[in-house]
Amino acid sequence: MSKTFRLPDLGEGVGEAEILAVHVTVGQSIREGDLLLEVETDKAAVEIPSPVSGTVDEIRVHKGDMAKVGDILISFADSATAGPAGQPAPAAEPAAEPAAGEGPATVPDRQAAAAGRPAATPSYPTAVPGAPVPASPATRRLARELGVDLRALTAGGAGGVVTRDDVLAFAQGTGKPEVPPPAPEPSPAVSEPSPPPEATTEIGPPVLPDFSQWGQVSREPFHSIRRATAARMTASWAQIPHVTCQDAVDITRLEAFRQQHKGEIERGGGRMTMTIFAMKAVATALKRFPRFNASLDPAAQEIVIKHYYHIGIAVDTEHGLMVPVIRDVDRKSIKELSVELQGVLDRARERRTSREEMVGGTFTITNVGGLGGSYFTAIINYPEVAILGLGQGRMQPVVVTTGEGGHDIVPRLMMPIVLCFDHRVVDGADAVRFLRQVIELLEDPDELFLTMI
Repeated sequence: MSKTFRLPDLGEGVGEAEILAVHVTVGQSIREGDLLLEVETDKAAVEIPSPVSGTVDEIRVHKGDMAKVGDILISFADSATAGPAGQPAPAAEPAAEPAAGEGPATVPDRQAAAAGRPAATPSYPTAVPGAPVPASPATRRLARELGVDLRALTAGGAGGVVTRDDVLAFAQGTGKPEVPPPAPEPSPAVSEPSPPPEATTEIGPPVLPDFSQWGQVSREPFHSIRRATAARMTASWAQIPHVTCQDAVDITRLEAFRQQHKGEIERGGGRMTMTIFAMKAVATALKRFPRFNASLDPAAQEIVIKHYYHIGIAVDTEHGLMVPVIRDVDRKSIKELSVELQGVLDRARERRTSREEMVGGTFTITNVGGLGGSYFTAIINYPEVAILGLGQGRMQPVVVTTGEGGHDIVPRLMMPIVLCFDHRVVDGADAVRFLRQVIELLEDPDELFLTMI
């Protein structure tokens, strides 16, 4: 009997994914757990193993394709339908083009009918026994090393994702086996999954003109991280009333401290940047102004205040903007943060960031200083309520007050700093107070590092 594999629900509201790589070929015999595909969502790249053993009968996707949750990706022939031992099953005919209005998950199995085979049986998302368990490549690797079966775990991550902590807890004997739910009866028709709320719009954009009438043009796919970023930014800008306040911070003393200690940090595998200091200052300010560490729940008419401090750091990569999250910033030293952030940045640029590292942030920092940027307006990372932007520190003439009450003009290293906030949750006066708190901490290293080094 032929079996089909559909793109499983990867959790966190993910409705589609880009195919990064296909690791099998038609006619190849595989075992359960062998790597089938690599896909990329707006969160991270994910390896998908085979839920069954058998022979690859048909591959319906290629590298670069976009697939929705529930789309058929690969068909298998089990041992009963495979060819003689040592020989692969006959290669399937190329998939016929779907009729207008049909998607991959709803097109009849024309190839099966033509070959006299029974139609492919439907497969189901990951909540059904036999489908792959959603987990990051790092979590899967850890499970293999510890001999832990992911299907035996109770997922502790958002959206039913198995996390590293779940694997460790089970290996140490503290995890509880998961009781799989009964498999639902197959439905004769597979409905198309709804797209994530972030990707929908009420009014479509106007039709574009034919740009080629004015000159040569080229096109490239709007896929992967770029597409996910567009959807999130559109949702943020449409739903959140953004307000921006900006100032400048004197980082002369802070830069002297950084120059004094950066060699020691680099020898330990880290990199001491202004972003590290901003993370510590923000964590302190968030404790004093908790509404900046919150989310608005319009349905419940409540403000959800978080009592943990997980800071997202915007990273510029050749694949697009990514925002990995550093957890419990308030509990970590400057040295710890320098090493951890450098590792996260390296993984993000190499597309090795796990999904667990991309979710759960409470506040975001974006630093364009390394690119030479100055003042700018950032878009809030929904569902957070604020984002802090840093610009490039530059020597400027500054008027300072002397001890005798006079004034002098002296050169100081001044850094632009911008706070964008959700005016539904925070008022302008509180935003100014929050920003002044961050500035005062950055301008006075003694206070900032009194208990934080």
